[in-house]
Amino acid sequence: MELNVKIPSKKLFSPTFIFLLLIMFLVEVVKSALLVTILPVYMGSVLQLTTFAIGLSISLQYIGDNLFRSPAGWLIERVGFRTTMLVGLIFTTAAVSLIAFGKNSALIILACALLGIGTAPLWPCVLMGATAITGGKNNFGTAMGVIQMATLGGSGTGPIVINFFIEGSYQPVFWILLCCMALTLFLAFLLPGRNKAGEVDPKVLHPNSDQSLMKGGLRRLGANLRRTLSDVRNNLNVSWLLYPALFLQSFAVGLLTPVITLYIRTELNLSPETYSAMLIVGGGITVLGLIPIGRLVDKYGTKWFLHIGFFMSAVTIGCFAMTRDITWVWGLVALIGVSYAFILPTWDTMISHQLPTGEKGTVWGLFLTIQGSGMVFGPMVSGKLWDVLGPSSPFLASAISMAVLFVIHIRLSRPRQNVRDQEMA
Repeated sequence: MELNVKIPSKKLFSPTFIFLLLIMFLVEVVKSALLVTILPVYMGSVLQLTTFAIGLSISLQYIGDNLFRSPAGWLIERVGFRTTMLVGLIFTTAAVSLIAFGKNSALIILACALLGIGTAPLWPCVLMGATAITGGKNNFGTAMGVIQMATLGGSGTGPIVINFFIEGSYQPVFWILLCCMALTLFLAFLLPGRNKAGEVDPKVLHPNSDQSLMKGGLRRLGANLRRTLSDVRNNLNVSWLLYPALFLQSFAVGLLTPVITLYIRTELNLSPETYSAMLIVGGGITVLGLIPIGRLVDKYGTKWFLHIGFFMSAVTIGCFAMTRDITWVWGLVALIGVSYAFILPTWDTMISHQLPTGEKGTVWGLFLTIQGSGMVFGPMVSGKLWDVLGPSSPFLASAISMAVLFVIHIRLSRPRQNVRDQEMA
């Protein structure tokens, strides 16, 4: 197999795609800065809120983000792509404003719930945009590589950059975040409207007349929902194994999220500087591999890239739990970075092959909700495993999850008779 990797096509980098990347990057900067750097300290040290209020606020953000992805996908099919994105960004901007100027726990908790609801439409809108832009061009994998790079870049940039602006008062930081949100709103207005789709497929980004949310008025909203459920049930022909696979893909990550820092510091006895360096190395390897892997996926299909990614991830995470040798740890961190470079752009490309011809936004939202539930339950299970079975158990559980996912994907990769093509390649 000749590995001929070129830079992404200029056709991919249309104005619409660039606007989506910038919106994704800026929203991730704001969200990661709030959740990782600002809220835990600001709510505790400045507002003197209880630990329960802090935990409840952050939990509501994750729950809102996950629960409202399905409705957001459904809404795209009814009111359009740009309108759904704008509504989400307005909610997010309102949430940041409440956090900036609110002074009691009720307002902050409400703001975090609004933050989750506001960011929920982001991924369904971006995936619908990528579907429309790449339609018929066989470069969805490349698009996902670029989108994942923007996402990871924003998630890493927010906590790092915002620390340079925290000097005594948090107000300058909040104004920076509000400026970022104002820019996202401006960019969202530049997204193609119903009559200005241009280089993208208007049937994907904007509702058909018979799907309109307002057809028949709000009194027929229930009938609209029932019709959607019927259409999805009749046209979504996928293996039942896809649903546990969606859950496990994020559950394996969720198991590690709350304990990785504690494990590095207490079990491996590494300094914060070494831990940061490991994050940079592992994350950097993943980011560098996203676009090349995405292009290869477009050329050769998803099957073998996911086989390799899941198998490598299961082995390396399992070994990470069993070793205390620092040289081995560095090597395993690098290999974990490689495995996720194989998984991230390829997974969403594989999912895009499962979409029915209609209700794409609704199905994207459904899949994202199922997948996101793994990030909700993973941290809960992880803490219990740490307390009951020891520090290595969350990592072993994550490795087992990836191994099960590897086996499920082997089964999913086989064609099935009388069902829409299940082949990943």
